Amino acid sequence: MFTGIITDVGTISATEMRGDLHVRIACGYDTGTIDIGASIACSGACMTVVELGPDWFAVDISHESVSRTAPGRWETGRKLNLERSLKVGDELGGHIVTGHVDGVGTIVSIAAEGDSTRLEIRAPAELAPYLAAKGSIAVDGISLTVNSVTDQPDGSTVFGLNIIPHTAAVTTLGTMAVHDGVNLEIDVLARYLGRMEQLRSLTKR
Repeated sequence: MFTGIITDVGTISATEMRGDLHVRIACGYDTGTIDIGASIACSGACMTVVELGPDWFAVDISHESVSRTAPGRWETGRKLNLERSLKVGDELGGHIVTGHVDGVGTIVSIAAEGDSTRLEIRAPAELAPYLAAKGSIAVDGISLTVNSVTDQPDGSTVFGLNIIPHTAAVTTLGTMAVHDGVNLEIDVLARYLGRMEQLRSLTKR
């Protein structure tokens, strides 16, 4: 379990195909405090630590995870938003994030808005019902508030976010470009409400 508050930006230093994709990630964490088997969210995808070095950790990424995350996300040199798992008693600064990617969005526009950056992302049609203005969403593992939602004729949704300078500086959002893919995780409450509504509709038939 995570909160969507990024605590480090790591860099993929090496990759190797070993049946699953083996990825080494350089980081600023004190790796002496990380256990083998610990969970770390890597740009929103929960991964299990399988190796440790003095300034890096490694994870194995299944084909399923590669296929469900943003294209090119696991290439050498790629920057990743990192968050270690939540401990009982920790401050819940963002919202409850599971580290399970629900879909991949595409950045459609980036514009300055005051001191902040206005970011608009197209979400696929299957996620559209779970997005609402002032609701929460995790974008590449970052807990953010949805400011606007504009439904599209093809069923997809374009949602808007305002990124303050601090968030842009301490995450990968400050280096993103139009057409880049991002990992999306809908709010867990919205997921359960959607399932309840689905079952309610089935019982009325």
